[in-house]
Amino acid sequence: MSLLKAKEHLQKYGLENRIMEFDVSSATVSEAARVINCKEEEIAKTLSFIVDDKPILIVVSGDCKIDNSKFKTEFQTKAKMIPFDNVEELIGHAVGGVCPFGINENVDVYLDNSLKRFEIVYPACGSSNSAVKLTLDELKKISNYKKWIDVCKQ
Repeated sequence: MSLLKAKEHLQKYGLENRIMEFDVSSATVSEAARVINCKEEEIAKTLSFIVDDKPILIVVSGDCKIDNSKFKTEFQTKAKMIPFDNVEELIGHAVGGVCPFGINENVDVYLDNSLKRFEIVYPACGSSNSAVKLTLDELKKISNYKKWIDVCKQ
């Protein structure tokens, strides 16, 4: 169902032909990079948090981690990831397939500056065995992101 929601979203932009589905898992950065045959940092991992009792997504480069002090500066609160069992309900995709498209309406999306190093990135596409090849400009356009932020460390 989540893959279908992501496909429908990508169809609005004529990008559904970029979706890749695999016979093996692409749920982790290393699995995705291996099956796509790209560098781990080119994977656009989508992390889910709760800020002010509201779910948000932050899309970051695959080689980065959240820097707690930068997160607190940006959002005026401590970084609190959504518990595994609540991600699908709050975001619209299950862990391993979380992406910034085909998501629930009340979810804000942010893009981290760590992605600006790349022309092409590979976010998941709603399932734990899918991805989509996008230019950074396409990701910006279809994710309906609020703004660029700097909340990561490599």
